[in-house]
Amino acid sequence: MSASRPTPQARGSYPVFRTITTRWMDNDLYGHVNNVVYYSWFDTAVNAYLIEQGALDIHHGATVGFVVETQCNYFAPLAFPQTVEAGIRVAEAGRSSVRYEVGLFAAGAPQAAAQGHFVHVYVDRATQRPVPLPDALRRVVQALTSSSSP
Repeated sequence: MSASRPTPQARGSYPVFRTITTRWMDNDLYGHVNNVVYYSWFDTAVNAYLIEQGALDIHHGATVGFVVETQCNYFAPLAFPQTVEAGIRVAEAGRSSVRYEVGLFAAGAPQAAAQGHFVHVYVDRATQRPVPLPDALRRVVQALTSSSSP
């Protein structure tokens, strides 16, 4: 376990937001969203944004992203029927990898209810070997990196 617990980030720490609608099935027996759903939201928020920006073609693109690391910290519960706003930023980008950070906020809340990250390694679809980030992806990643202020 980490010696110091992270604190929730403010909404202004994320340059881009995507809205996520919770579903009845997201709640667990305890009446809040189950932890595994948060990871799905991370993936959905980032990939939807990349697709919208023309940086990712999940059906025909030569490059695909594999998740190689993920982590989440929870600060406050979220539950159906809340609307969730996912803030997205890039913490670092390498030759073939990107660390995306995501904050999950109850609609309009000033601080994250949960936040975490995942690392994508981008690979050639056919060979599944790492490749340099394509130009379109690098441009989007650069914008999310330079706009970020953790």
